[in-house]
Formats: sequence, C-alpha cells, structure tokens
Amino acid sequence: MLQDIADFAPTLRAWRRDLHAHPETAFEEVRTSAFVAETLASFGVEVHRGLGGTGLVGVIKGAQDGPAIGLRADMDALPMAEETGLDYRSTAAGRFHGCGHDGHTVMLLGAARHLAANPPPRGKVHLIFQPAEEIGQGARRMIADGLFERFPCAEVYALHTIPLYDEGTAAVRPGATLSGTTVFDIRIEGVGGHGAAPHTTTDPLQVAARLASEISSIVGRHVDPLTPAVISLGKLSAGTAANIIPAAAELSGTIRTYDPATEARILDRLEAICAGFALMSGCRIDCTRIANCPPCLNDPRAAAAAAMAAGTVLGEGNVHTDLKPLPFSDDFALMLAEWPGAYIFLGQPGAMCHHPTFDFDDRLLPVGASILGRLVAQQSRAAA
Repeated sequence: MLQDIADFAPTLRAWRRDLHAHPETAFEEVRTSAFVAETLASFGVEVHRGLGGTGLVGVIKGAQDGPAIGLRADMDALPMAEETGLDYRSTAAGRFHGCGHDGHTVMLLGAARHLAANPPPRGKVHLIFQPAEEIGQGARRMIADGLFERFPCAEVYALHTIPLYDEGTAAVRPGATLSGTTVFDIRIEGVGGHGAAPHTTTDPLQVAARLASEISSIVGRHVDPLTPAVISLGKLSAGTAANIIPAAAELSGTIRTYDPATEARILDRLEAICAGFALMSGCRIDCTRIANCPPCLNDPRAAAAAAMAAGTVLGEGNVHTDLKPLPFSDDFALMLAEWPGAYIFLGQPGAMCHHPTFDFDDRLLPVGASILGRLVAQQSRAAA
C-alpha cells in the first residue's frame, strides 16, 4: 500500500461516510459532483465539469508529454431504501449507496491526491467521475458530450468492490468480464371494466401474467444451453382494486449475455411473443428497449497490467486472473469499446451489492486508491 494514502485513510473514511449519508441518484449527483470538483481543486488538479450533466474530469499532467491513462469512478446511488441502521446511513428517503459508488468515488479521490503530489514522469492522468451508471446511461452521455475527444486515453481502467470475492483479493481477467445488458419495457393496453363482467373487457392483466411466464422460458428454449444468457423480469404492475379489471399493465426486465448474436436472438423471440399475444388477446402490446450496453471486454495487456498493479498492493497470489465472467453489467463497457483497458474487482465482506444492508468496507479505501496509484506509475514507466 502506498504510505501517503495509508496515512490519509481516516480522511478518506470521513469523505466516504459523508457521501454515503447524502446519496444522489442518476444525473442528480449535484452535491457529489461539487464535492469531487472542490476536492480535486484543493489538490491542484485541473477540473473540467459538465460532461454528461453532473460528470467531470480531473487532469494531472506528467513532467513530459506522453499517452494518457484514464481512471473512472461511478458516483450515483440507487433508488432504494437503506436498512443498515448505521450512524451515517442515508438521509435521503428512497436513495441509498447500495452498490459502493460512494467508495469508488473516494478511492479515485485518494489516488488523485497521491498522483497530484507524485505525477507520472510522462503523459497524463484523466480522472473520470461518471454519473448514472446504475441506469446504464452516464458513460454514453459523457462520451456524447465529447469526453474522449477532449480527454483521449491510451488505456482506461475502473475498479469495483464486490462481496462475491474474499477480502484481501482482487480479480481481473482478459476478455469478457461482465455481461452486456438490455433493459426492456412492455406496455399492454386493453379495455378495463368491472370484475363481475370480464367478457366486456380486454384484460391486459391476464396477458401480462401469461407473458411473464412465457418470457421466462425464452432462454431455456431458444438459446444453446452452453451459451450463457439470462432474461429476468423485475417489474409487473397493473390495477388499483380487486374488483376492477385495469385498462393497462406493464412488465419490465433485463437481458444479459456475453454475445451480441445471442442477445439479438432473445430480442427477436421477445418481440415475436409480444406480437403473438397481441394477436391472440386483442390488446395492444409495445415492447421498448429502454437502455443497453455491450459486454465489458478487458484488453489482455491491460488486464495483465491491472493484475500486476493489484499484486504489488495485495500480493501476487491474491490476484485472480482466471475466474469466470459475471452476469452483472456496467456501462464502463462503452469506454472499453473506445480504448483498451480493464475492469478490476476488489473483494469485500458483507451483504451483496443492491441489498438494503450493503455497506462499503472503508478498509478498502486506501487499498483501491493504492492500486490505482500503482497502476498509473507502472504504466507511465512502461510507456517511457
């Protein structure tokens, strides 16, 4: 671990707990963004705001010209209630840092402080603080706002803690590391009426229930069993009372794969099923893709570089490079589609991400910051 970062750990913990107590959801990270900008400026870092709304980039210049390394942290919280009972729990109803983005933000700030005092001998560091990762739109918005035209990178990295792996370990693999995801919404419009006279209605709720069952069978019947794929429904809503047949119903879910062709096949079957139920029931059914991002594909050389940097902090034997890819997603994949790079996992104990009792482990703040700092120094030397 880098000593100056380790010595600064109590302040990092205070920052993280402050952000945890004041969570902000997608594209509403106003307080968080301002805190990051002010903190970077206090280190003497050049700050550029307004990319993707609340996103920002800090620039640290080395002594000589050279390629830039991008380091990305996500800043947004989840729209869910917290059940930790912590002294620093969320003060915002229905908003909660249940995925560790408060910790990711502070780890990058810790690395920024170290790198501002110890700039790379060659090139630049682009510190990318991204909004709206949880809805899969923040990276796209930053890129559309000219992120990489203004701040080109030779390589980009992101670090995420995850309770699936043991504390004191890291994981970074070449190739697919996270699945691609498509979020879909299905709206079913029928004719409502009295529950005692269903024959006078065109019941969208019955269609929604049958659709939910049929959709869940797509992967099992239309995808090669040896090809990883998941389709999950997370929302079914309809109606206001027990004796009223509603006029509309909605379903929402996600498709996750590592292969674009598999995703296309699932989407084709989803749309065909919706068209079939519309014809059979007389309801109007609209299936809309709300958001999507490709799989996270780690560049082999960048993954090896990230593993080496993590090994200098955790010990080489505590860094796994051969674990299976995970069926989660992250729109950092869009940045990896622009530049070679890698997505790094850092193990931590406790409840799983997105669980109401999840809390980032503050002991990891100096660890993650040190890995990012080591990575920049290592890659800068390699480029010299």
